[in-house]
Amino acid sequence: MTRPITGLYMVTDARRPPPVPVETAVAAALRGGVRIVQYRDKSDDTERRRHEAAALVAQCRAAGACFIVNDDIALARAVAADGVHLGRDDGDVAAARAALGLDRLIGVSCYADLDRARAAAEAGADYLAFGSLYPSPTKPESALAPLSVFREARAFTDRPLVGIGGINAGNIAEVTAAGADAVAVVEAISAAPDIEAATATLIDRGFGPAA
Repeated sequence: MTRPITGLYMVTDARRPPPVPVETAVAAALRGGVRIVQYRDKSDDTERRRHEAAALVAQCRAAGACFIVNDDIALARAVAADGVHLGRDDGDVAAARAALGLDRLIGVSCYADLDRARAAAEAGADYLAFGSLYPSPTKPESALAPLSVFREARAFTDRPLVGIGGINAGNIAEVTAAGADAVAVVEAISAAPDIEAATATLIDRGFGPAA
């Protein structure tokens, strides 16, 4: 892996844009201590998406953070992202690996499906994400995954495990205590009036002041 999957993981979402441009929001989150940024924008505006992704990958490089593209393997390759994150309908690990090479990260959304997680790990996924862990305003239709999913997944894989869905400063400690290596957040960062401060608070609550 090019960079470790651990700590606070910011996910951007064009459906719920922050009150500032995405580059500004990510810069503030990086100052606050975010270690991983996933660019998630499923719009058809190819030119804007490539421009934004290129700007974000440069910001993450400068901060020593990991930059992941959601869904779009071609975009991840074009901007030299650290990797790609695949959902249920976003292609398979083998295709992503063939396109990106061995030195790029491939993450897989596993929801609450341990069989999917096991198959993804066996196919060579670099990290596994579970959720929604709590009701999520970003994906209100998502079924909930129990916190026990981390303990159950750890029984068959040593891949980093990521928790996502409805996580905020009030519940992040429960997620890390349950065994998540990284915690992915959308609203609790992007919708905050002070993104840098909100990020620092999430890290302090979830990973401790030394994180």
